[in-house]
Amino acid sequence: MVIVLLLVTAGLGGCTSPAEFVQNGFKVGPNFQPPPAPVAANWIDAADKRVRSEPDDLSKWWTVFHDPVLDQLICHAYRQNLTLREAGFRVLQARAQLGIAAGNLLPQTQFGRADFTWLAESAQVSRGPVGSRFTSRWDAGFNLSWELDFWGRLRRAVESANDNLDASVNDYDDVLVTLLSDVATNYVQMRVTEQRIKYARENVKLQEKTWKIALARIKIDADGELSASQSEALLKQTAAAIYELEISQRLSANQLCILLGIPPEDLATRLGTGPIPTAPPEVGLGIPANLLRRRPDIRRAESFAASQCAQIGIAEAEFYPQISLVGTLGYSAAQFKDLFRSSAFNGAFGPSLQWNILNYGRLLNNVRFQDAKFQELVAHYQETVLTAQQEVENGLVTFLKAQQRTKLQAESAAAADKGEKLVAGRYENGLENFTRVTQLQQLLVQEQDILAQAQGEIALGLIQVYKALGGGWEIRCTGCEADLPEQLKAPQAAPGVGPSRPALTIPPAAPVFDHLPEALPPAPGNVRARLGNPSVF
Repeated sequence: MVIVLLLVTAGLGGCTSPAEFVQNGFKVGPNFQPPPAPVAANWIDAADKRVRSEPDDLSKWWTVFHDPVLDQLICHAYRQNLTLREAGFRVLQARAQLGIAAGNLLPQTQFGRADFTWLAESAQVSRGPVGSRFTSRWDAGFNLSWELDFWGRLRRAVESANDNLDASVNDYDDVLVTLLSDVATNYVQMRVTEQRIKYARENVKLQEKTWKIALARIKIDADGELSASQSEALLKQTAAAIYELEISQRLSANQLCILLGIPPEDLATRLGTGPIPTAPPEVGLGIPANLLRRRPDIRRAESFAASQCAQIGIAEAEFYPQISLVGTLGYSAAQFKDLFRSSAFNGAFGPSLQWNILNYGRLLNNVRFQDAKFQELVAHYQETVLTAQQEVENGLVTFLKAQQRTKLQAESAAAADKGEKLVAGRYENGLENFTRVTQLQQLLVQEQDILAQAQGEIALGLIQVYKALGGGWEIRCTGCEADLPEQLKAPQAAPGVGPSRPALTIPPAAPVFDHLPEALPPAPGNVRARLGNPSVF
């Protein structure tokens, strides 16, 4: 009889039909279904022989560069980065919020009470032959109120909080993916700038030699003074560029320090010199649909949409009566010595019903508001999927084309170096004019500088691909061990300074995402048929 009454009530108010109410596990509002996602069938460059169909192992993608210094930086950034730690504390906040929501399924109000009241009544009121105008009262008892979750409002709140926890974990993973790629990017940029400085210094030595020759010919060559001035100008220009490159190198090093969670240090001297990291010529991408499972930001967007979907059910539950059990047990007596006698016992228990009526459309419009917000998050999820594919394609085309560019650029730089040696020898023997020497030395500086940048672009393109694929967040599950010089470790607080913090324990990835199909189907019409028609409410 009670179930029939509930189904009738569900049919009279709100937006959920009795059949849907039963299908949703006796909860009003829609159950979340993964929304459709615009996913390409394959990558643009899938036919390129350097693009493998089987995906690479992305859990420690930085190891493909075989650079132990990069491996150390990655591990210590994971251990010490403060932005990542902020994201970790947001996970702990979401976990606590879930505990609060789950606690509301139990009796929401229960408290013990104890009171003493002394009353002096007006003599004008208490005047009479019987009784005194001074009275006292002792009370002790326990109160309880338990809202029964007939319509699923509280269970929907738990669903929403659980999805928010999933979103916070995925946010942590997204911050981690970005952190690892930023460390690798800044490290590669630092090595690229280091190589550009090396080329510039080598060219300074060549140009110094030419300048000295030009100075020696001032008295015997009619254009000797002009040649010496041109040579000096080129030399100073090349030398000045070194300082600009050192600025860039320091900026990359400073950013690396922040990513490591340490004050800015001179990492160029701490880490020593090294070559530009060499990327493998091939990359394995898998299919675009894999992004729906791998990318933490896509999973986060889906979790936010799922959380908001539960908010629709919470809003719809306001259409229905709130049924509670209310009780109180206690003792009352005029004297404390009589307070706990059996004759002092009193109590009350019974159901309570509260139903919002004459709400002037407030409940209706709140449901519409929550539904519109849900649709906004669905659109954001779909936009995130599109952006993820764009980022992979951008990184892939950079990685592939940079290889071809670097090959040609290396040949160009070699030809420029050969030409400079030939013309410098001829000039030294008085067989060539200085204008051609200047031109070829300028060309050599330019070609070698571009070559260093092109070599770095290959590594940067691959890093962008791995980041866009969502690689690296697994490090929080597997851990990372690497030794780094003591000076690169985060400074410890002095004894007694600052609060002690427990170690962060981030839960593993939510298993709900492990069973997603290769391509997500549209949401069933009977669950979210009103997705594009909020006016149905």
